[in-house]
Amino acid sequence: MLLKEIKNIYHLELDPLFPKEEVDSFFYLVIDHYLGLERFILAMQPNLVVSKENEDPLFFALSQLKQERPIQHILGKAHFCELEFRVDENVLIPRPETEELVYWIINEVQKGAPREEVKILDIGTGSGCIAISLAKNLPNAKVYALDISKKALQIAGENAMDNGVDIVFLEADILSLEGFKDKFDVIVSNPPYVRELEKLEMKNNVVEHEPGLALFVSDGDPLIFYKKITRFALSHLKKGGVLFFEINQYLGEEMKQLLEAENFSEIELRKDMFGNDRMLKGQLDPK
Repeated sequence: MLLKEIKNIYHLELDPLFPKEEVDSFFYLVIDHYLGLERFILAMQPNLVVSKENEDPLFFALSQLKQERPIQHILGKAHFCELEFRVDENVLIPRPETEELVYWIINEVQKGAPREEVKILDIGTGSGCIAISLAKNLPNAKVYALDISKKALQIAGENAMDNGVDIVFLEADILSLEGFKDKFDVIVSNPPYVRELEKLEMKNNVVEHEPGLALFVSDGDPLIFYKKITRFALSHLKKGGVLFFEINQYLGEEMKQLLEAENFSEIELRKDMFGNDRMLKGQLDPK
């Protein structure tokens, strides 16, 4: 079959479910992954023929996409901060908004006074994308990463190995964490923050295929993880240490008030690339 005919079939089958540009993206990701073909191949070889053997994975991917399975799960990988990460249904798929948070942390660490070692803790690491990206970009960082999920930590460990960084992984529940003695220069977390009432706004490929444990909180106490982590940070940040959060876009002011109530200073709320309140920083009193 001609490759351009397969592309037309992708649009015929998927355009009712996804925007056209997204279907194009799916198609090019699939032919790159399975056939090693770059996206401009059809411009150069409009009559390129795909063998029956090579067609099969393309149509398998199409069948999965029709069931609204995430393309990253189909291919088994996602890209984040110019690195590649293994992903499956046990971890959240890394988002571009979270990249912005990582680059903010990198810039803050690099503009500070030079230190022999910067200790960083990532709480709720999932795939390890935050911790690993920080370790990769900050050679003087000693990075710790914590998660409640054994399966997530296994994937994160594989991602650390794939990307050539050494991370200290810890299996623990932040809501009941005790006996932790280390202190850090930076604590970062992208905890569950989507309220149950917001589920209706989300796409099926997220709600049905990504881990609810890493996504959702009750409507009654949506800041439960942030409260716990903020209190944890009070006793586990070094003086002058910095706390970073990815947050629910609708709860930016409430988050600022939470850090203010715990006497953090230099509090800054930032918007993401889509104009939503998404990132928050606070500093522990350096005195």
